[in-house]
Amino acid sequence: MVRDEIVAYIEGYAASFDAPVAEGVAATRLRTRREGGFALRTGAGDLTADQVVLAGGPYQVPMRPRMAERLPAGIVQIHSSEYRSADALPPGAVLVVGTGQSGCQIAEDLHLAGRQVHLATGSAPRVARFYRGRDVVAWLHDMGYYRKAVTEFDDADAVRFRVNHYVTGRDGGRDIDLRAFAKDGMRLYGRLTGVDGPRLAFAPDLRANLDAADAVSEGIKDSIDAHIAATGADAPAEARYVPVWEPADEPAGLDLAAEGVTSVVWATGFGRDHRWVEIPVFDGRGYPTHDRGVTSCPGLYVLGLPWQHTWGSGRFSGVGADAEHLARQIVAHQHRTVHTGLHWLAGTPYQTSPVDDEEWIAPRTVA
Repeated sequence: MVRDEIVAYIEGYAASFDAPVAEGVAATRLRTRREGGFALRTGAGDLTADQVVLAGGPYQVPMRPRMAERLPAGIVQIHSSEYRSADALPPGAVLVVGTGQSGCQIAEDLHLAGRQVHLATGSAPRVARFYRGRDVVAWLHDMGYYRKAVTEFDDADAVRFRVNHYVTGRDGGRDIDLRAFAKDGMRLYGRLTGVDGPRLAFAPDLRANLDAADAVSEGIKDSIDAHIAATGADAPAEARYVPVWEPADEPAGLDLAAEGVTSVVWATGFGRDHRWVEIPVFDGRGYPTHDRGVTSCPGLYVLGLPWQHTWGSGRFSGVGADAEHLARQIVAHQHRTVHTGLHWLAGTPYQTSPVDDEEWIAPRTVA
């Protein structure tokens, strides 16, 4: 789906049931209450709640490395979240840093617009858009990949922080092949390691990054071939990928002024920002510790995180199953609260509390 289709999908979902949603309201502070439950500060007033689901996802804060501060003042710098089109950048060559999905798609957009692109690569894997007559996502869905639980891996934390495979849905969907871009004039480099004014330094890992990304893509095709063979699925044969370009060397540096680079796009991802949640449920990296979305604080949950429980958890196709699981946990917690005589909010999920920061209205007690 492209942008307008995604927006229409979400709007259609919202219109399919009458949820009491308050839009455009900032939540600025969440804490537990002595009386039980939670106190929430928002731009529309203070609320109390029995239970709270943090469904803001993991991408709150655009991340830009500190080395960006050492670029010349005349270089226009934007984060990938701010990119809209090639025309919005000043004339001249563009450096894109990062080869996750955003970095590769932005580099392609600039390249197709006729801009000279310099691309600093990273370790993100890639995947084919189509293989043997179908979208690869469709094959992976049939093979159960999106239902694969994070608990099936030895190191769940490492899996949760993996970078997504780069691919595009542009023009109906196609592969992103950085080698093909390079063959067509894009300049590729290894990982950016240093900035000294207009002079940049790169690690000698360009070849390794390209080879590793291709290996992941071909490994996925191996899995699809095995699935087709095991199930007898009717699928056309397809020749495997052959690299169309190899780096002749490992470029160690780039002089922005000499190459006419006037802007830099930092496609360096996002970080989490839960500083407004004053409840100790986060690890040393700021990640909410949880078991299938249930945190160690009774009544507090998370939803929509990549690999929250399965590979599909952070996607439209999988978040519903996680929501159903949490709904059962929420109902069970509510029953436990009633039976133990704790305070709760009956009838509505929250209650307005127009009082100052330290004096929250206690919810009514259910006998």
